[in-house]
Amino acid sequence: MLEYIVFSLLNSLLYGMLLFMLCSGLTLIFSMMGVLNFAHASFFMLGAYFAFQISQFIGFWPALVLAPLLVGGLGMLVERYGLRTVHQYGHVAELLFTVGLAFIIEEAVNLVWGRNPVNYRVPQSLDFALFSMFGTHVAAYRIFMLVIAVGMFIALYLVLTRSRLGLIIQAAITHPDGVSALGHNVPAVFMLVFGGGSALAGLAGVIGGNYLITEPSMAARLGPIVFVVIVVGGMGSITGAFVAALLLAALQTFAIGIQYSFSDLFAMIGFQPDAAGMFRDLWRIQISHTGPILPFLFMVLVLIFRPKGLMGKRES
Repeated sequence: MLEYIVFSLLNSLLYGMLLFMLCSGLTLIFSMMGVLNFAHASFFMLGAYFAFQISQFIGFWPALVLAPLLVGGLGMLVERYGLRTVHQYGHVAELLFTVGLAFIIEEAVNLVWGRNPVNYRVPQSLDFALFSMFGTHVAAYRIFMLVIAVGMFIALYLVLTRSRLGLIIQAAITHPDGVSALGHNVPAVFMLVFGGGSALAGLAGVIGGNYLITEPSMAARLGPIVFVVIVVGGMGSITGAFVAALLLAALQTFAIGIQYSFSDLFAMIGFQPDAAGMFRDLWRIQISHTGPILPFLFMVLVLIFRPKGLMGKRES
């Protein structure tokens, strides 16, 4: 039991921090620009593919720097020549633009790298067991992911709340005319924000691409959970995304390890469901099988009882 709790906590922490890395850029973009970028997971995928390609020539560590910069530069071009044009037509136009962009990126990846997974692996310098618990080795790369994610959260929080750049960015979304009158280029600020958010997604792709499987469907697979995290945490809240990512990861990870059916759980508290009744199939479902849907169920409950999310301050 203790082993199950310890490893579930560790896996929850690792998965939650990976989710936060993926969600942080989208949260930044929405909180600063009000743009819900449905192509965000596609930038995550590009980060993984760019890192794979760069690491084939000059190694993982240069790819860790260059791939996010390339994805960030691509994001700036998308904002400058795409989003900025459709922004005048409202949020629906922005939404449709980013949905279409996601399909374009996926097809571009299929054309360049093919439909099969690529051999993007953990670097040899981090491919070893850092320590052992209960006879099971814990890989050094997992701890590396954890350190990067925590550093990303701290850096984002300090930049947005303690730096002059963060104050300019936050002022630009609420008082663009005033910020412009002070001599700041507001469109350039927005372009920088979108590029920065895309670069964060690219960094998450570099870190998570070799931990997961780098394939063209990874964006479609991870995209829904990204929006669950930012909705539960609160649209535009970095701290909320951090808390929600850890909470949802724990909910899913602990559920997957519970090999009991609903009837078994009810029997523990002295209630025996009717095994031949209308819900007989429901009672036989194991908790482990519900793991993938629990985050979405939790999101529905949050939207019912707290529509702004756990720490949201801004209406969607």
